[in-house]
Amino acid sequence: MANTFKVKTFDGSGTAANALMNVYTVPTSTTTVVVGLTIANLAASSITVDIKLSAASTVFLVKDVPILAGASLEFMAGNKMVMEAGNTISVISNTANSADSTLSIMEIT
Repeated sequence: MANTFKVKTFDGSGTAANALMNVYTVPTSTTTVVVGLTIANLAASSITVDIKLSAASTVFLVKDVPILAGASLEFMAGNKMVMEAGNTISVISNTANSADSTLSIMEIT
């Protein structure tokens, strides 16, 4: 088994308000440990974001979390989450062109 640390980014510019932004989908034959997730607010005013995990069903990890203008949210804050093949983590912002996402992971293949 190979363990590989990676960073996955999603550029939130060019996205519509309330659009589902798939930050990462776990590849086939892979288990992933999420080490960190940071979302930066690019807008001139506060935004709210949702973070969703799609696995056997789709669930909110956080809902309507405010991020002040020019600030960021560190969602994981030292916790970890295991994702299986085919699982997806997504971010939704209530404001267009407003949320950059950075996901730190370890893939186990």
